[in-house]
Amino acid sequence: MKVAVIGGGVAGSSVAFYLASLGIDVTLFEKRGIVSGPPMCHLHAGGNLYREISDAQCIRLLKESIEFARLYKNAIDVRPTIIATPIDDEEDPKNYLKRLEKLKNEYKKLVEIDPENKILGEVEDYYKAYYKEDLEKLKNKPAPKIPKNLDDWLIPFAKITDLKKLKYPVFLVQEYGINVFRVAAIAEILLKRFNVNIKKAEVIEVKDKFEVIYKENEEIKKEKFDYLINAAGFESGKIDKSLGFKRKRFVEFKAAYITKWDYPFSYMPEIIFHGKRGTPKGMAQFTPYNGGYIQLHGMTKDITLFENGLTKDEVSPTLDENFLEKINKGWDKEEAIKRTKRAISHMSKFIPSFKNAIATSTPLFGAQQIPGEDPDLRAAEVSLEEDYARCEIVKASSIFAMADEIVKDMINKGYLNKEVYKSRDYLKFKTNKEEVDKLACEIAKKRGYPKEMGLLMYP
Repeated sequence: MKVAVIGGGVAGSSVAFYLASLGIDVTLFEKRGIVSGPPMCHLHAGGNLYREISDAQCIRLLKESIEFARLYKNAIDVRPTIIATPIDDEEDPKNYLKRLEKLKNEYKKLVEIDPENKILGEVEDYYKAYYKEDLEKLKNKPAPKIPKNLDDWLIPFAKITDLKKLKYPVFLVQEYGINVFRVAAIAEILLKRFNVNIKKAEVIEVKDKFEVIYKENEEIKKEKFDYLINAAGFESGKIDKSLGFKRKRFVEFKAAYITKWDYPFSYMPEIIFHGKRGTPKGMAQFTPYNGGYIQLHGMTKDITLFENGLTKDEVSPTLDENFLEKINKGWDKEEAIKRTKRAISHMSKFIPSFKNAIATSTPLFGAQQIPGEDPDLRAAEVSLEEDYARCEIVKASSIFAMADEIVKDMINKGYLNKEVYKSRDYLKFKTNKEEVDKLACEIAKKRGYPKEMGLLMYP
């Protein structure tokens, strides 16, 4: 059986080595670079960043994040996320308590099923609520060199944040960091380990049953496959269109911005200040990297979101030429600096000293697809046609639930034995931290980012 996977993002790369670990002959087509798409920030281990999604989606994201973290362990920065609600926000943070308690109970069940699932720390520490008086006390404590308990993570937050601008409680949640450069490095290692045939090539079109026509080294080539997996992200519609399939979807261009800030602590948590998406008060997100680099999201149209950045179509939504230019050729430095400075200003509303952060000119950016008709969808996996699967993940953690559905389809078609369903043999392969360090730093540097961003903050 020959399988083609089109697209080498986290979805395509992961499903490629997953299937190859089952003994399938897999060819992966990727024209840019392995896992080089939209920015990642943290494990959505409960989806607490997204107030608008359902409890069911949150529970799915929790389960899927745990499996993602087990495989990509050397890409995970073990530090929590702090969720704060501004005083002028319309939501009451007390409303989150019921959901957080439900997620803690779900985490407990997962750990009871398999102790290896205890990837987010102790169950009782999944979240903790802090009120203003708690933070005022922590504000006066010295920050230890190494955090030893949950309260220690709040000390830097309490010291740098304008606490008068928040509603209470503030929550600490065990949603750890994901380092995109290390995910790319691990994916490259596993693709090689499981002998996936990687073609750095652009797929031009796919003809029925399944002849892939592609450009490799300026030469047009053709190859036939038994099964096709469309993991082309925002370009998935192009493959659908060439095969005559219809699938409603959105595509969205987004960016995060890299800053340098010499904060006076040896560690920092991730910090989310909630806000209404697409308005001037949109959510502000502070993601620390090694070396004092901070990744910023600001969910306003002047920062992370873009005017006309979200489009919808029955078959193949397309991005404006301006966004395609950025993806294919890179950013105009002046525009990048301008948006980064806006992100710094947006964050400094809550962290006044952050106004001294330095803007860099290379954002983390890309476009993603969102299947269906709900632009707020965050937990999605796969849709199927005859010997054809569409990878439709919105969050990276959904990759193995997606892969399981593809394997199930292959079993139903007689391509695989039923014993391999939900096989997890790839989890037995452990990546070497030093190897990942070296390769991740090389990937960061090659893509124009500081090499320090390829290292974990808290090894």
